[in-house]
Amino acid sequence: VQLQASGRGLVHPGGSLRLSCAASGFIIIFNDMGWYRQVPGKQRELVATLSSNGITNYVDSVKGRFTISRDNAKNTVYLQMNTLKPEDTAVYYCNALSGRVPKYNNWGQGTLVTVSS
Repeated sequence: VQLQASGRGLVHPGGSLRLSCAASGFIIIFNDMGWYRQVPGKQRELVATLSSNGITNYVDSVKGRFTISRDNAKNTVYLQMNTLKPEDTAVYYCNALSGRVPKYNNWGQGTLVTVSS
């Protein structure tokens, strides 16, 4: 299993960024998927989920600003992030979910998002 997150960038507050997560070794449409983020010294936080039947959920801090989606043909999950805030600065990862628990131990390198003026 491999999870390759990409789309890193430095954006100003209020800006937008789209992250991608290409999965291999499993098929995302048969799995619940999640985007996590982590800042140094803090636990990894689950911020967005997309169930296998298309239901999305978001942590309150990103609700209305982030959108999780997937491209089944590309076996890729996306995170569209709008109206970014400095507190969104983190390394972002994706993973499949078993319940609300990450399914795979191989997180990949993640992708760094920096929101700063």
